Amino acid sequence: MVRVIHQREKCIGCNYCVEVSPATWRMDDKDGKASLIGGKQKKEFFILITTDDNLDTNIEAMDLCPVKIIKTEKF
Repeated sequence: MVRVIHQREKCIGCNYCVEVSPATWRMDDKDGKASLIGGKQKKEFFILITTDDNLDTNIEAMDLCPVKIIKTEKF
C-alpha cells in the first residue's frame, strides 16, 4: 500500500502532480490548486491510501513539486 500526503494550503498550482499522476491528482477549478482524488482531510493535510501501482508516479509528483508539499511512502 502507498500513502500520499498533501499540504494543499501551500499548493501553488504548478500542475506537475496532475501531469505525472492523473489517476491521483486533479486541479481544482475554483482555486487553481491541486487536489488529491479521494484524499481525506486531517487538519492541514490530505491523505490518500492507494495501491502499489501508484507508487512510481506519486514519487515523481513528490520529486517534481517545487514547494515540496507532497510526501509519498510505501507501508
